[in-house]
Amino acid sequence: MSSPRSLSRVLTAALALGVAAVLSPVTTQSAQAAECGTTNAALNRPATASSVENGGTPATAAVDGNTGTRWSSAFSDPQWLQVDLGSTQQVCRVTLTWEAAYGRAFQVQLSDNASTWNTVYSTTTGTGGTQALTVTGSGRYVRVYGTARSTGYGYSLWELAVNTETTGGVVIPPTDPRNPDFGPNVLVYGPGYDRAAMQSRLDQISAQMKTNQFGPERYAVLYKPGVYDADVNLRFYTQVAGLGLRPDDVRLNGHVRVEADWLQQGDNPNNLGNATQNFWRQAENLFVNLPAGQIERWAVSQAASYRRMHLSGQVQLWNGGDGWASGGLIVDSKIDGVTVSGSQQQFLTRNSNLAGGWNGSVWNMVFVGSPGSPAQHFPNPSHTTVDTTPVVREKPFLYFENGEYKVFVPALRQNSRGTSWEAGAPAGQSISLADFFIVKPGTPVATTNAALAQGKHLLLTPGVHHLNDTINVTRPNTVVLGLGLATLSPDTGKAALAVSDVDGVKLAGFLVDAGVTSSPVLLQVGPTGSSASHATNPTSLHDVYLRVGGSQAGKATVSLEVNSDDVIVDHTWVWRADHGAGVGWNVNTGRNGVVVNGDNVTAYGLFVEHYQQYNVLWNGNGGRTYFFQNELPYDPPNQAAWMNGSQLGWAGYKVADSVTTHEGWGLGVYSFNQADPSIHTANGFEVPNRSGVRLHDLVTVSLGGVGTIDNVVNGTGGAANTATQQRYVVNYP
Repeated sequence: MSSPRSLSRVLTAALALGVAAVLSPVTTQSAQAAECGTTNAALNRPATASSVENGGTPATAAVDGNTGTRWSSAFSDPQWLQVDLGSTQQVCRVTLTWEAAYGRAFQVQLSDNASTWNTVYSTTTGTGGTQALTVTGSGRYVRVYGTARSTGYGYSLWELAVNTETTGGVVIPPTDPRNPDFGPNVLVYGPGYDRAAMQSRLDQISAQMKTNQFGPERYAVLYKPGVYDADVNLRFYTQVAGLGLRPDDVRLNGHVRVEADWLQQGDNPNNLGNATQNFWRQAENLFVNLPAGQIERWAVSQAASYRRMHLSGQVQLWNGGDGWASGGLIVDSKIDGVTVSGSQQQFLTRNSNLAGGWNGSVWNMVFVGSPGSPAQHFPNPSHTTVDTTPVVREKPFLYFENGEYKVFVPALRQNSRGTSWEAGAPAGQSISLADFFIVKPGTPVATTNAALAQGKHLLLTPGVHHLNDTINVTRPNTVVLGLGLATLSPDTGKAALAVSDVDGVKLAGFLVDAGVTSSPVLLQVGPTGSSASHATNPTSLHDVYLRVGGSQAGKATVSLEVNSDDVIVDHTWVWRADHGAGVGWNVNTGRNGVVVNGDNVTAYGLFVEHYQQYNVLWNGNGGRTYFFQNELPYDPPNQAAWMNGSQLGWAGYKVADSVTTHEGWGLGVYSFNQADPSIHTANGFEVPNRSGVRLHDLVTVSLGGVGTIDNVVNGTGGAANTATQQRYVVNYP
């Protein structure tokens, strides 16, 4: 979203060990000569296979260290067995212990991403038995790929063992939970604060970040439990948050506001009421007590979360006059006064108490599990109201209690309604910050991955973290929590972060910004072929944003790829930039924003924009989306560049033809064909025509009549164009 809607991812020196003064640097141990280690890096790691002979011969049996159990495949060629080592490693030996049904022709392959493979051993004269194969190469994934069997049976391995090079260990410094070193861009205030000094610093940050849309600066302003007087004018890449266990533990008398006061709207240079670029900011876990007779302003668009907040009065979600605004969300919050949406074009409210009610509607207002919501009515007013939230976990958050910093991980909730905190202490788990590794900009990825391998969680501090490798989250229940919209920027064409197919990982509060070397994927949740059930303990993403271009000429084929089952996406903005630096049809290239291959994935607040093919491609079964907002790309130079084979353009939201069950509520696709207004897109949405696939409350919009979406969904609903700029479908089919 941008104004054109108006037509126009060793240790850093000085990781302090929890004291006020910076101590001597803690560094990694000096490098030693590389040797081929004896530890089996594949032992009990996640394993998948092309097939299994029966339920008693699973892929995991080949990496369990037990030579009495085995993996065996179907009786056909080719077949493969794959193991995820959890991080990219230098592999030096692969040992295969075959059962009688061995592979005569096979390859050993390595990969960083489980999709592009490098062959490090190949034979067509395999002898079976135990084969210790010396290899050279690096990769996270090791695959045995069989092309010819020695018998009429399948391929059968008692064990697959992998050895990697060793060069000495990495020292991970401890984190003092009472006095952690968050770095210079985290401001922590407590009782006894100097009010004037605090307000002066807040004003300095606000002035610096007012128009700093693509700069590297990042800030977090944190308040320990207590009472404060402050006016927080919240700008780019700034997070303000309370450190209580409940929002009411931190009372801020004043404002936490977002103003539309810097971006020109339309042709009038004096009209600066445009909020359509008020992105990347967060307000969390505070009670804001407004001055008598005043209101709150929260004039935002994408990637601006109002989460776990309690507001004493009225809030306006735009500039309060004639300014445009384009999306946001209120989650796990209580608003005592009326919420006035004004010109907000689309908005999501989930598990909140709208105690003062809601006033307003434009195209797509969605309410899920929120008392005080308006009644279901679509399209005029466009209110999509779902009574309960089927499954959700609220975002983990930092808090301060009895002199110690901790992270609270809220419990999974089923069929919930209202906030997680109003009825008393929230359900969930507290984790001492001593169990976290604090990652600062400049921390080597190898150190971060070593900390993860030792069982640490991650706290990402504000700033841009340039990555030369992938951060690999391999252990269940790991928390990766960002402060101040910490930004991961992959510099070498790899993924910024990848999660194994394990239970209960929580990713929260950070931005992934594509590097100039194209990445096949920026953020991968589960490797290709993931199939484990995580229904009782799903992985969840909260306020995780992805960007291609804008700060630089970033490139990524897919921004977010979800391969694990049961994942919860709790608010994301996945954006191929339409303005800023490094922007152009052949410059910041991105094929798909979100690709969902896992089953039973649920998304709340799915904002995806400007990608060059399907913005969302949903291949898994059982998917559910509550609120979708999409703009098709502004910049196809002509119709020939915007073709899906013989079809005009690509749908914003595509459910694959193989899918049998899928459901969505409150979904919008918009066009603004700035480069060539004559461009047509055949459908905003494309889904298989099956009874198990159902969409509710759809809208397509031709913004200002610039470009045409010929149909809402599957050839029905009519054209959104200059003459009729909005089209609605209440239910499909």
